[in-house]
Amino acid sequence: MKIAILVGSTRPGRKGSAVGQWVYDAARQRDDADFELVEIDDYHLPLLDEPVDAGAAQRDYERESTRVWSRVVDGFDGFVWVTPEYNHGVPAAMKNAVDLLYPEWNQKVAGFVGYGFDGATRAIEQWRGILAAVVMYTVRPQVVLHNFGDWTDGEFTPGERRAGELKRVLDHVVKTTRAIRTLRE
Repeated sequence: MKIAILVGSTRPGRKGSAVGQWVYDAARQRDDADFELVEIDDYHLPLLDEPVDAGAAQRDYERESTRVWSRVVDGFDGFVWVTPEYNHGVPAAMKNAVDLLYPEWNQKVAGFVGYGFDGATRAIEQWRGILAAVVMYTVRPQVVLHNFGDWTDGEFTPGERRAGELKRVLDHVVKTTRAIRTLRE
């Protein structure tokens, strides 16, 4: 099984890269799946520039950037969503990365590691509904990192209990991905 740790912010100086690295460092200690760190920012995805709706296109995309992104997402069985919360909502770049595709997300699993002033709890709840629309399954455990409690002097310093929370997310993502993967076979 291949599981992506998907960093959804494209903001320069983003906190998501440090959070994604923390998740990846914990995940690669496991032997129950292969994990890869994926930053949406590396793919330079234009805002919904495909002329055909992703559901109707069925992986036949006009733009090379979308074709590359399609292959990346298709290559994973599950995801750990590293999401910020911007103005009480999901980040636009990450939402665009979802909206560009459709079948590539189907029958896959996502767990959440959110960060922000309130731990991205509103964004995570919005993601649950959004991902259901692209036929993804989400696990209940989540990690919510707070700007004031999990960063010290601008450095990411997750609280002691966060490692256990992350382990629960990873356990659930792996277990559920294993079960859901059979739906795609």
